[in-house]
Amino acid sequence: MAGTLLEVENLHTTFTIPAGEVKAVRGVSFSLERGRTLGIVGESGSGKTVLARSVMRLNLGTNVTTTGTAIFEGTDLLTRSPAEMRSLWGSEMAMVFQDPMTSLNPLVRVQRQVTEHLCRHIDLSRSEARQAAVDLLKEVRIPDPETRLRAFPHELSGGMRQRVCIAVALACEPSLLFADEPTTALDVTVQHQILNLLSREQTDRDMAMVLVTHDLGVVAGRTDDTMVMYAGTVVEHAPTRSLFADMRHPYSEALMRSIPRTSLPSHTRLAAITGRPPDLIAPPTGCAFSPRCPYVQDRCIEETPPLVATEDPAHRLACWTPVGSPEGQAAFQKNLASGLPQAVAVDISNPRPPTRGVEVDS
Repeated sequence: MAGTLLEVENLHTTFTIPAGEVKAVRGVSFSLERGRTLGIVGESGSGKTVLARSVMRLNLGTNVTTTGTAIFEGTDLLTRSPAEMRSLWGSEMAMVFQDPMTSLNPLVRVQRQVTEHLCRHIDLSRSEARQAAVDLLKEVRIPDPETRLRAFPHELSGGMRQRVCIAVALACEPSLLFADEPTTALDVTVQHQILNLLSREQTDRDMAMVLVTHDLGVVAGRTDDTMVMYAGTVVEHAPTRSLFADMRHPYSEALMRSIPRTSLPSHTRLAAITGRPPDLIAPPTGCAFSPRCPYVQDRCIEETPPLVATEDPAHRLACWTPVGSPEGQAAFQKNLASGLPQAVAVDISNPRPPTRGVEVDS
């Protein structure tokens, strides 16, 4: 079925703490069609997880304020009560959380954790739910599922626990799945297996997916569109192929530069992003990335750039001095000549001036 499944517009999420108001998500908008995958990337603290949990209404607490709209199949999720959301969790939308050891109850056997969704939403008998659980574990490639159902989470490996979490999320065949760092703390081989599993299940079920990660390599081959977040805002949003072929925002380019390259000599200094993320209680005026940007100009510090389309209408960008543009090249050369630390750091890590489409080893 074609068409837009989720439409998020001007979403803001704020946490009130004794030190002030943490503006974790600031004006994020995006849409997601059925069967497609959206990747959300950025550093830790950029607002990726808070955004996903805000859409699903999982940011519980009296100190949380969420505004904007999140239209899911014609209904604004932000206007629904917790009781109404419970009818959607599991059956219509689900989440695979970052740490399977903390998202699974350590005191409850796997069988109960997999079957409770089935019993609540599909009204199956105990024996029918158990058979469905066995089938689900087989589907996510867990060997000897009958034995695994009787196990506690701590008796399973990290990869097995993450597969159980995926089975729980897929139990009632939701139309939308949020995968929040689903491969964190897993070795490379298991990461590949988990990502293949998610891709296969998405294709079989025609399910839309939001893949939250800090790993650009994951989104490069697993998503249809990619959204780059920084300090709670979207700085670049484009089809994945377009984004990796022509990165335009300095932060996107900085993320790409920070990836270690096997072609470089041993002990080569990593191209880290200078500075540190901003304080979200009192974010800077203008562009939030300006204190760390090698292309920064006075306008970047004074005015917040809007997220607008580039030459490609599907490629949107929030920057006054885009990478590869005449303005960007002139700004970089000016900053380099003046000895701006972040420009000098980029020039040392790569003697050539930054250009469009930074190449990365596959």
